Amino acid sequence: QVRLVESGGGLVQPGGSLRLSCAASGFHYRDYAIGWFRQAPGKEREGVSCITVYDRNIYYADSVKGRFTISRDNANDTVYLQMNNLKPEDTAVYYCAADAGSYTSRHYCREKITRNYWGQGTQVTVSS
Repeated sequence: QVRLVESGGGLVQPGGSLRLSCAASGFHYRDYAIGWFRQAPGKEREGVSCITVYDRNIYYADSVKGRFTISRDNANDTVYLQMNNLKPEDTAVYYCAADAGSYTSRHYCREKITRNYWGQGTQVTVSS
């Protein structure tokens, strides 16, 4: 059974940092496209950062470039999102997703496709 479990969210002041984790079971990350997405109240879900097997590029949304870093620990089937210099507009529920397939990182993050495996989400609140 495929399962994704996020952790690491919380309340942080502007300028602070958080590291989100997404642990997988039932499959191995090394064979999958993986992404972090977020959804703020009243807004559409946004692809934040994605990394895939197909290409060596990593996609970051313009709004997080230079502040967020995605990484993958294949040995432990865990994906991380290091978030630095957080801003109030980063407040959202963050989800990780994964799929098999030949996606580029940009495609997996930006296109309206069916993503089959999702975590339960973790709340990130940036506020003073």
